[in-house]
Order: sequence, then C-alpha cells, then structure tokens
Amino acid sequence: MATRIRLKRMGGKKEPFYRLVVADSRSPRDGRFIEEIGYYNPIKDPEIIKVDEEKALKWLNTGAQPSDTAKALLKKAGIWQKHAGQ
Repeated sequence: MATRIRLKRMGGKKEPFYRLVVADSRSPRDGRFIEEIGYYNPIKDPEIIKVDEEKALKWLNTGAQPSDTAKALLKKAGIWQKHAGQ
C-alpha cells in the first residue's frame, strides 16, 4: 500500500484549516486516512503549524511520501531536515 502524507481540508467557507494526515494514495483528499500527525492553520497571524515529530518521522522512515505542500510544512517545522539527515 502506497502511503502519502498530505493535507485534509477542514473548517468553514473562507475559513480553512488543515490536518496533516497519512492516507492511502488512492483515497480522496478529505476521505479516509490512516493517522493524523498534525495540523496547519494559515488564517491565524502568525500561521500555526503543529506536527507530532515522532509520528511524522515514523511514517517518513517507513516510506510515506509527502505531497509538495506537506513537504514544505515539514521543512518549516524542522522535521524534514531530521529525516534527511539520517
């Protein structure tokens, strides 16, 4: 099973926030997911990025591929550097 780390959109109209989830690559954007590893709120000033580092590294080490946006968020949170440095 190919897994992806990607964003799941939540919130109301014009008030989005996102959950960072691990999902099967074939499931829809807001569909079924395996595990939630964090969240991202772009509306707040400054924007809020919370990621469970332990869970994220576990999934990255087992082969989960992040989407482009999820990869950028992992870089901002400092988790991508820890994964790449291993």
